[in-house]
Amino acid sequence: MNAAAPATVNNLGSELKPAGAAAAKVKPCCVCKDEKAARDECMLFSKTDNAQQECQDMVSRYRSCMAGYGFSIP
Repeated sequence: MNAAAPATVNNLGSELKPAGAAAAKVKPCCVCKDEKAARDECMLFSKTDNAQQECQDMVSRYRSCMAGYGFSIP
């Protein structure tokens, strides 16, 4: 029987973690959470017929925040 190398805290999952620039890149779901929540709440609970017009400021803040992380939102 061949015994596998013992797992240690230092090597568990090391092959799953990206290295270099890939490790520094963030996912769009993990940034601008407060801005996204404010935008979504405004859009969902808007009392006007034109929620896009009413929430334009919050949408702009969210787009600006995402652009700061390198994401382009149309």
